[in-house]
Amino acid sequence: MDDEATTLPASDQYDLAKVGAHWQQEIERAQRYFKSWLDRCTKIEKIYLQQQADQTSAAKRRFPMLWANTSVLQPAVYARVPQPVVERRFKDSQPVARMASELVERNLAFTADDADLDSVMRAVRDDFLLCARGTVWLRYEADFEPIDMGVEPSDAAGAGLQSGDMGDNGGPGLEQISDERVCMDYVHWSDFLHSPARRWKDVTWVARRVPMTDDEFDNRFPEGRANLAANGAGSNHGTNQTERAQNEGKTNVWEIWCKTEDYTVWIAEGAPVALEVSEPPLKLTRFFPCPRPAFGTLSTGSLIPVPDYVYYQQQCDEIDTLTRRINKLTDQLRLKVFYPSGDGSVSPAIEKAMRPENDTVMVPIPEWAAFTDKGGSNAIVTLPIDQVQKVIVACIEVRKQLVEDVYQITGISDIVRGDTQASETATAQRIKSQWGSIRIRDRQAELARFARDVVNIAGEIICDQFQPETLMLVSGIQLPTAAQKQQVQMQMQQQQMMAQQAAARAQQMGQPAPPPQPPQIPPDIQKMMEQPTIDEVVQLLRNDSVRGFRIDIETDSTIEPDEDAEKQRRMEFVEMVGGFMQQAGAIAQQTPMLVPVMVETLLFAARGFRAGRQLENTLEQVGAQLSQSATAPKPPPEPTPEQMINLKTAQVKAGAEEKKAQLSVAQAQIEHQTTVEQARSDMAAQALQQFQQRPPAYQ
Repeated sequence: MDDEATTLPASDQYDLAKVGAHWQQEIERAQRYFKSWLDRCTKIEKIYLQQQADQTSAAKRRFPMLWANTSVLQPAVYARVPQPVVERRFKDSQPVARMASELVERNLAFTADDADLDSVMRAVRDDFLLCARGTVWLRYEADFEPIDMGVEPSDAAGAGLQSGDMGDNGGPGLEQISDERVCMDYVHWSDFLHSPARRWKDVTWVARRVPMTDDEFDNRFPEGRANLAANGAGSNHGTNQTERAQNEGKTNVWEIWCKTEDYTVWIAEGAPVALEVSEPPLKLTRFFPCPRPAFGTLSTGSLIPVPDYVYYQQQCDEIDTLTRRINKLTDQLRLKVFYPSGDGSVSPAIEKAMRPENDTVMVPIPEWAAFTDKGGSNAIVTLPIDQVQKVIVACIEVRKQLVEDVYQITGISDIVRGDTQASETATAQRIKSQWGSIRIRDRQAELARFARDVVNIAGEIICDQFQPETLMLVSGIQLPTAAQKQQVQMQMQQQQMMAQQAAARAQQMGQPAPPPQPPQIPPDIQKMMEQPTIDEVVQLLRNDSVRGFRIDIETDSTIEPDEDAEKQRRMEFVEMVGGFMQQAGAIAQQTPMLVPVMVETLLFAARGFRAGRQLENTLEQVGAQLSQSATAPKPPPEPTPEQMINLKTAQVKAGAEEKKAQLSVAQAQIEHQTTVEQARSDMAAQALQQFQQRPPAYQ
């Protein structure tokens, strides 16, 4: 970026003329930087499509080596649509993170189908194999519809509604999202530019060319038509007649994302004034709405790729030369005869015998003596076509060697092409299959990395932009809201309070209180209460820092799967679980305290298998129940009939002894009371006697 770009204001008030002039210079500079690569890719594409300028019969005889190699590599490097896999990075037992992973994975699977990711990846694969670069541009689209004005603003905000533009009556209008989606646009190799750099991390801006019809342009830029008419910009361009025909009647507009200035620019091709300058519509982690392109051969000095065809182009030219030579020599493989003319009796007979429409001919010769005097068959001389045949065989051998040289250069082995010998053993073919495709693995890994980055950006857009209603609608998973859970909890509390009040009234009336019972909750409500709320899930998805270490977005292999290997992995998982359950059952009977340890061990092993991810939730639930039952106190064993009789006898005896003890205590209390009364009577009699015996002076 130059000094002018760095002085642009970071606000909505941009100088459109200044911005437009700057980016016209940047676009032209990038086009000059990639011009040699663009010209080379144009020629390669013509060779691939057999669209050479020379149309003579001799020039048409070419060996389609580029098409053959590309056809072999296409299914080898990419064969099926990538399947999104969203997992917790550390695979810990977190219900909210697990539910968030499931929601995002299902939304990504739907997005891949809705955006036709398979056709986009196949187009990128073809650009990657032919021009050594392919890319995709992602967008977020949402359809809005007005809501009922009777809805309160607070209710609208709680329902995920957004404020719209001013209404026709001058009052504020509210709009809600009716549909939202992630779009994945394939970008042709000639319509993508970026700032010159050595590494992708040093790229400061990316741009793509978007051909727009008049209606699309007027809807997107209502005030931009006058600017185009005044400057005569936006005319259709193309590198060939086909592109010019495709862009006829369209306006080429560049969409530019600048990382250093944190804005996006829309500018028509050749226009000195920018159409629009605004903040980025998406807040992405790596800023750009496109992943790092799928690059082929690169040097450490620049991001200008080198197509593979460049490395064996000379061999292909020699193969084409030999092919034309072989075709010309093949045309010479015709029986051409020389015979003496002027002989009125022999010449017509020879001509009749050599006519191409005659297969078996008997020709009478009037003057046989004259024919034999001239040597009979020696009277006819043919061209030496055996020498031509030898030259053709030699040319074919040389061409075959050149083809082998091309396979050596490109790394396409015979096992990849399906060209092998029947005499080879299975072990030899397996070794060749293992090492023969080792040079193709880098290309497979590059396209798998590109697909993973595309899915990663799509997942980031879904996490940041999608409304909770859309997440649940697309995934088919219904989660309760925090308000719904709170309402159920309040109902449970009300039931408990009513039960307590009923028990208190029963005690006041002198009646026995009913035993406490748990609140009666329907099964569907109970299942809902066990799930996390959609508010918790959305809060987790919106939090970049939390999502970064709990949720990981990957894709499985994009090449043709090995069915035997997939079956083998599933069988290994089943055998692992079955063998572990047998051993764990025996240990659990002997040492119940080890059940939680065995449950965690099983989950640790299952999380390492791709096939065990679907059973992880079930295993966790079963494991929790086993652990709870193992650690819970065991009830006493049921008594036998004899023990029941002895217990009843002991209870009766204990009852009798208790009654006897109670009678003894009562009798002792009565005796003690009698003794106390007798002592009181004796004391009263003694006091009376002493009163009567006092002296007369005191009487």
